This record gives sequence, structure tokens and C-alpha cells, in this order.
Amino acid sequence: MNLNLIKQRLNDMQSQATNQGGQKSNLFWKPSVGKQLIRVVPSKFNPENPFTEMMFYYGIGPKKVMSSPANWGDPDPIMDFAKKLRGTNDKENWRLAKKLDAKIRTFIPIVVRGQEDEGVKLWQFGKEVYQEFLNMAADEEIGDFTDILQGRDIKLSTVGPETTGTPYNKTSISPSLKEKPLAETEDQVKTLLENQADPMKVFKPLTYDEMKTSLSSWLSPEGEEEETPQQPNVQTPPPVKSNYSLDTKSSKQTKAEKFDDMFNDEPKKHIGEDDLPF
Repeated sequence: MNLNLIKQRLNDMQSQATNQGGQKSNLFWKPSVGKQLIRVVPSKFNPENPFTEMMFYYGIGPKKVMSSPANWGDPDPIMDFAKKLRGTNDKENWRLAKKLDAKIRTFIPIVVRGQEDEGVKLWQFGKEVYQEFLNMAADEEIGDFTDILQGRDIKLSTVGPETTGTPYNKTSISPSLKEKPLAETEDQVKTLLENQADPMKVFKPLTYDEMKTSLSSWLSPEGEEEETPQQPNVQTPPPVKSNYSLDTKSSKQTKAEKFDDMFNDEPKKHIGEDDLPF
């Protein structure tokens, strides 16, 4: 038996798994504590804008993370419910509506310098880092830092919880002073531009009724909940707890009746359930 051939086949199979079902575990990247150097790659799906903004809900119902159907232009019952709560004069309803607001996360395709052989990753971050990127892009002395020939690498500096005083790391960014090509050869550039994951296809849209059921279970936590698969690897803030009622009317009703009444004027709509990788 040729052990070298066996080992090569094993490597091929492992690589194949990574490019298929195992891809999601290697798709997302986040900076570690210390200093790192990355390059933002022009988006294959929107060459004019590398940033993809998406809305997520954290800790509402059995699923730890849910992507809003509004990302795909579909009706979102949680968003609709928060809007109805804000249509009342009840202070507690307004507080609940704020807890139900979706959080915006931004994704960009990047390569980590020194790890270019791992291909393009998706880095997701919040408002502060996004604002830093936008300020950088608006600076005429920096220009288009994604340009494949005259762009700039991005320097990252990340500190841990012992510095931030929170359970989370904090990353700040700055542009490299020197312009630098995306890659050394034309073939390498082409590979990086072509082999990218689309965030809008990575996350699975849920149906209107699935979202509504998750909202109902979060508002009435005394009922039993079944465990359901989580969305792909999105950073998860601590879950919020609901101690609010659904009393947006003065009449006496059960919680279920009050909840359903909030949607009585909404037609039942469903979101397409396309077969996605996960």
C-alpha cells in the first residue's frame, strides 16, 4: 500500500468537505487579541460596495440568532409587532419595542495577510468598526483601499475583556501607509475575486410563521420550547429577557388572544424556503 497516495487522498477528501458542508466553520473570521493585517477584497456580488449590511435578532425565542426576513425584502412579524407597540401610548410597550429592534451587522470579504492560502473570509462587525471604515473611505488621502493594484492593507489592533471591561474584545482599524497590490500575480487576484461567499445566501430566511412563533415563545416563556438549529456563526450578545405583557388594548384577553389581535390586520405571508447550504 502506497501510504503517500493514501495520505494524499485523505487530504483531498478533507479539503472537499471544507469546500462543501465544512465550509461554514471556516468561512467566518474574527480578529484575535493583538495586531493583525488584513486586506479588504472587492466584493464579487457588488463591486461598487464591499459592505453588506444585514439585520439580526438575538435571544428571541428558541433560536439564539435569527436573520430578519426584511434582509430579503420579505415581511418581518417582529418588526411589524415593534411598530405596532410604538403606535400605543404605553411606556412599557415602547421599551419592549426597543428590545425587539433588529441589530445591524456588517460583513466584508477579507484576506488575512500571511494566510492568503486560506482564501477569502467574511468578517462581521458592528457600528463602530463600520463607521471607521466609512471614515477611511471618505478620506481623500486614503482613497479606495480595496483597489486591487493601488489599495491599502488594513492594520487591526484588538484588545481583550481585561481592557474593555466587558465580555467582548474591541478592535480598532487604520490604513497602511503604503499602497500595495491585492496579490502578487494576476491568477491569485482572479482567485480571490471569484471565490467568495455571499452573506445573503449564507443565512437561511425563516418563514413569517416561524418568526411569529419565536416571538410568541419569547413573550410567553412559561411554555416549553423545542431546540432548533442555530444560524451560522454570528457573534451573539447576551439574550434579553421579556417581562412585558401584550396588553395594547384595554379589553381583557388572554396573552394568546392579545398577541394574535396584533396581527389580525396582517395577511399571512410566507418567505421562500430555498435550499441553502445550512
